[in-house]
Amino acid sequence: MLSKKSKAIGFILLSAFGFAAMNALVRLAGDLPFTQKAFFRNCVAMIFAGFVLKRNGVGFRWEKGNLPLLTLRAVCGTLGIFCNFYAVDHLLLADANILNKMSPFFAILFSLALLRERANLVQYGAVLAAFGGALLIIKPGFSSAVFPALVGLAGGMAAGAAYTAVRALSGRGEKSARIVFFFSAFSTLATLPFLIFDYHPMTLWQTACLLGAGLAATLGQFGVTLAYAHAPAKEISVFDYTQVLFAALLGFMLFGQIPDLLSAIGYVVICGVSVLMFFYNRMLESQTEAREKG
Repeated sequence: MLSKKSKAIGFILLSAFGFAAMNALVRLAGDLPFTQKAFFRNCVAMIFAGFVLKRNGVGFRWEKGNLPLLTLRAVCGTLGIFCNFYAVDHLLLADANILNKMSPFFAILFSLALLRERANLVQYGAVLAAFGGALLIIKPGFSSAVFPALVGLAGGMAAGAAYTAVRALSGRGEKSARIVFFFSAFSTLATLPFLIFDYHPMTLWQTACLLGAGLAATLGQFGVTLAYAHAPAKEISVFDYTQVLFAALLGFMLFGQIPDLLSAIGYVVICGVSVLMFFYNRMLESQTEAREKG
């Protein structure tokens, strides 16, 4: 039987592919408002999650005392989607994905506030190194081209807060499908006014792309929710970075995008720090197990 960590790794890999495919399909949908794209992404996920809740007979009512965390997850998740979709439309697909994948490092910081999970100096050093890699991608300056990259980084921060809330909710016994449904329903309602007052007519191709993005997002959402329910962020975050590989491949195949040298170095720094942190956490676990046995 698979261990909880092995299941978490499998879920996070499915999530990485789902979110990379979602971003590619959002880009393929063309020149539409990012809020309109977000509506379709969230509406599909809401319907699917509602179906799962109904089929399993779980019910839509959240566990007692979980509403504040569900709201925090929904608000931060919605802001993360807005920022990510804006970045996807204005940056290379791989750049947008890696900035969004700063979320595990932000999750380490937010875990201190929400979960009282303290990190050590090495882990905080990894966060700083990851920010250094992000700066290579953002390339700070006074050019207006920097703005989409900063928005993408803000999306990663919002996602980090959202995933920390997911971890806290899972620890309080909240069902994964209910977390996904609450978030998706909240985001759908939040984007509905934009759809009503600023609707842009869509072709059949654009509609198909956005519905596909919604299905891919559903795969990613359930994957990440189940992954963080089975293991803490610091143990599985390294596998989330396969999304960057998926995104770079899709960006090249679909759009002919090739990252510049500084961005490529930034990818290596961020992914490299993630790999080192993974092995560092494994070493800490081994030492803890040895002390307990001794």
